[in-house]
Amino acid sequence: MNRMSRSFRLRTQDRRLLVGLSFVAALAALAVVERAVARAASMQAKGTVMAPHFEVDPLWPKKLPNHWVLGQVIGLTIDPQDHVWIVHRDNLIGANEAAASENPPTASCCVKAPPVLEFDPAGTVVGHWGGPGEGYDWPESNHGITIDHKGNVWIGGNVGTDAQLLKFTRAGKFLVQYGKPGQNKGSNDTENFGRPAKIFIDAKNNEAYIADGYGNKRVVVIDVDTGKFKRYWGAYGNKPDDTNFGPYDPKVPPIKQFRTPVHCAELSNDGLVYVCDRVNDRIQIFKPDGTFVKEKFIATNTLGDGSVWDIAFSKDPQQKYIFLADGKNEKIYIIDRESMEILTSFGDGGRQPGQFFAVHSIAVDSKGNIYTTETYEGRRLQKFVYKGLAPVTKLDQGTVWPK
Repeated sequence: MNRMSRSFRLRTQDRRLLVGLSFVAALAALAVVERAVARAASMQAKGTVMAPHFEVDPLWPKKLPNHWVLGQVIGLTIDPQDHVWIVHRDNLIGANEAAASENPPTASCCVKAPPVLEFDPAGTVVGHWGGPGEGYDWPESNHGITIDHKGNVWIGGNVGTDAQLLKFTRAGKFLVQYGKPGQNKGSNDTENFGRPAKIFIDAKNNEAYIADGYGNKRVVVIDVDTGKFKRYWGAYGNKPDDTNFGPYDPKVPPIKQFRTPVHCAELSNDGLVYVCDRVNDRIQIFKPDGTFVKEKFIATNTLGDGSVWDIAFSKDPQQKYIFLADGKNEKIYIIDRESMEILTSFGDGGRQPGQFFAVHSIAVDSKGNIYTTETYEGRRLQKFVYKGLAPVTKLDQGTVWPK
């Protein structure tokens, strides 16, 4: 055999070997894909849990202007332009912290920020106003802020004689007051409120749902334009009862009334009202007429302030998820709204970004980002960026720091 024939045969054998190796590699790759598909099918069959994933934005909001400092931040709402609004208690900022607000000033820093602040999506303060003025009774302790479908801003109050709701324009011009301070006659009063905690606006029916609240033990529904009481109810749809049932005790059967505070009343897109019965560690769910549907207990051994502080819904049309702020255990729970099962949670106690001290209010913007406020010594506003759906690997994620 000549040298050329031998060379041709070797090249042919090499080609066959390469083809064979390629075929084996293709089979191996196919096997990997099949195993991956099988694993995915197996995970799906086993019901692998998916949930929204978030990371704290430690640089949001931007620094406040004018040497401003915040007091207890006890109200949060987001308007259609994704502007974030808060209300805080400037009257509880001490002289040492706000030395420049003293008369005369005792230092160059700091200054009490106005009670109502508006932030643009970038975190810059673009509006501010609030406080006592002529023609209305500013709450002794403001609590809760909501923007209605007409662009008006509502504020409640939660201590002492607070029995009123106030409505302003976006620029802070006073419009109307519903209820009079010091006039509340209890949980069956149809003219005044009892230290109302939060307002939710139902634009479709032009109604406001009031979590009423820190004094009374009920949900009230009023007409947005006139303030006229339309209906109200207590726990399980019962007539409200102002009996003092004593402290919450997880070892005894649940009481048939709300305890104070009734801290939120939120209407879902499919017409269910979710009520924060904070100290009783439960969410109660109703039809809009007050008919009781069901309840969900959260962290039932939580005493004192309770576990159910505020809720917000995810922004998909079905509102598949509920985000629950628990200011006692310092967490945000992510709950499947249909089953009301907790899927996961994030947060931890502390002062660093992504941690909480008394996380109080929660809201979601159009992009699915979560915002929270903190009361007591927490005194801040935080943003958690929505990172999409991800498999749940931990029931408690802790501090969700950026990766």
